[in-house]
Amino acid sequence: MASPKTKAFLRGCLASAPFIIVVVPFALLFGVVATEAGLDLLKVMLFSVSVFAGASQFAALQLMQEQAPVLVILATSLAVNLRMVMYSVAVAPHLGGAPLGTRVLMAYFLVDQSFAASTVEFEKRPDQSLGEKVAFFFGSVAPIAPLWFGASMAGAMIGQAIPPEYALDFAVPITFLAITAPMLRSIPHVISAGVSILVALLLAGMPYGTGLLVAAVLAMAAGAGSEIWLERRGRADEG
Repeated sequence: MASPKTKAFLRGCLASAPFIIVVVPFALLFGVVATEAGLDLLKVMLFSVSVFAGASQFAALQLMQEQAPVLVILATSLAVNLRMVMYSVAVAPHLGGAPLGTRVLMAYFLVDQSFAASTVEFEKRPDQSLGEKVAFFFGSVAPIAPLWFGASMAGAMIGQAIPPEYALDFAVPITFLAITAPMLRSIPHVISAGVSILVALLLAGMPYGTGLLVAAVLAMAAGAGSEIWLERRGRADEG
């Protein structure tokens, strides 16, 4: 009979399995684009393994192709990955009691897919032990990480042999739609998403995609501000 931790790990694998549909073409596309940008196979894999964050990897590649300044590339990649800070804050109440070494490893594997699956699981089963929650988290990334690295390598090796009509770039927007849509469960979430979309579109003409930096900051400010306003309004109504 399987232990509770084993069951939790398997639930994690099952929860993130649907993401494979978009992770594989997403990673293939990264490998293709990276080789087109002039990176050899070793650099592609070092890039993919060291960063392990698809959105920021694509952002950095695009800016590298545009010969943007190094500081702009770093700032943009950091801005794209700022959501990981919010992810960490969200899962800290559930996973913060794990040993330091385990938390460091979880920080590396905290990606969109593992966060989305874990958030739903922890809300559904809040009474799980810390060991079960940690097991579920690692289970949620177990199908994702190997496929990401393997498909990135395949994309770099195949390169332009993939026909253009396959349109692998569909995986990028679908991935984030699948992850973010179920999370828009409150007014602040919706406001933050709306502001980010609107500002990003309005500032699309800014050089090196720096409009995304402005959109990210304003979206977070709008979301936080609306949440504070709603809390104050709630207290006023109770009073």
